[in-house]
Amino acid sequence: MAAIFQGVGAAAALSSLPSNSFDSNKSVFCSVRSFAAGTVILNPRRQRTQQVISNAVGTKAGGAAAPSSSKPGHELLLFEALLEGLEEEMERDPHVCVMGEDVGHYGGSYKVTKGLAKKFGDLRLLDTPIAENSFTGMAIGAAMTGLRTVVEGMNMGFLLLAFNQISNNCGMLHYTSGGQFTIPIVIRGPGGVGCQLGAEHSQHLESYFQSIPGIQMVACSTPYNAKGLMKAAIRSDNPVILFEHVLLYNLKERIPDEDYICNLEEAEMVRPGEHVTILTYSRMRYHVMQAVKTMVNKGYDPEVIDIRSLKPFDLYTIGNSIKKTHRVLIVEECVRNGGIGASLTAAITKNFNDYLDAPIVCLSSQDVPTPYARTLEEVTVVQPVQIVTAVDQLCQ
Repeated sequence: MAAIFQGVGAAAALSSLPSNSFDSNKSVFCSVRSFAAGTVILNPRRQRTQQVISNAVGTKAGGAAAPSSSKPGHELLLFEALLEGLEEEMERDPHVCVMGEDVGHYGGSYKVTKGLAKKFGDLRLLDTPIAENSFTGMAIGAAMTGLRTVVEGMNMGFLLLAFNQISNNCGMLHYTSGGQFTIPIVIRGPGGVGCQLGAEHSQHLESYFQSIPGIQMVACSTPYNAKGLMKAAIRSDNPVILFEHVLLYNLKERIPDEDYICNLEEAEMVRPGEHVTILTYSRMRYHVMQAVKTMVNKGYDPEVIDIRSLKPFDLYTIGNSIKKTHRVLIVEECVRNGGIGASLTAAITKNFNDYLDAPIVCLSSQDVPTPYARTLEEVTVVQPVQIVTAVDQLCQ
């Protein structure tokens, strides 16, 4: 292993650029104010907004959307957007390297690293044994030496084997070293309920990792924010967990040709509205938008926000929406007990309770292992009809 790090370090030394630099004239940083009460962010960096690209996929009833073929940019599937973002960062900064099972010549279990081993070599795309605790710990150690490591867990459920490394090392070393070390590591991989993948491959681990101090968590839901969040996470000096959903990899969208990154602490306004604030993320964004069609026909005008930043929450965007609508519906695929919705409910109650005209409603997955049978699997996850019913009750 020492030889591996010597080789990677030698490759990193070829660059004259500092690991945290980028050309602000060529970058698009989508940023607005965001904060989270009581949250400590390591090494905060503020970048001036050069250009803001609107990317909301939902429109109000009657709003005309431009055809995709007429928009500038290029079309990519979500996994291709992740790949493009990773490739661009590896080209920009030779300190960036990837570790995980089958990430090299096989190209990753969902092809997020396809072709990168041939382009960058085996030292920067390191195929590891099936030993999540070992290669995650190795990646954390590499990050301490100045590399920017990206760990693919193949499936988020497997990273439970590395929970000790993520908690006791990844999240704490900056603090326990008195600030002597930063841990610029990205831990990413697919999760969520797929199509009959069984209980062990259908877990919602954001509920596990949110309790670890010292890490950030984001969840991508579109090719646009998948690429932007990937690039931002790699450039961050904080340890970041990037959640991808197994059923969204083949989602297609047109994204800009120019370089851009997304704010790791910013929610996305998907659809502005007046009657109720719907907070969601990842795959549930699309269940919500499917339900919105029925809500509009019923006369409701919901505001949909993809919270995107799971830790810390963008309470600025969320709070402004609540002050306008006075009603909140949270829709998540995570389980209710100790889930993201529970933490979000607590944060809203603490900060915006005086603006609420109705109790917060949270729709979550059933607190059971995900069944293999397709019909039972669907029952455990929130469906659009349940979202419509909840809005009916909230707005009465």
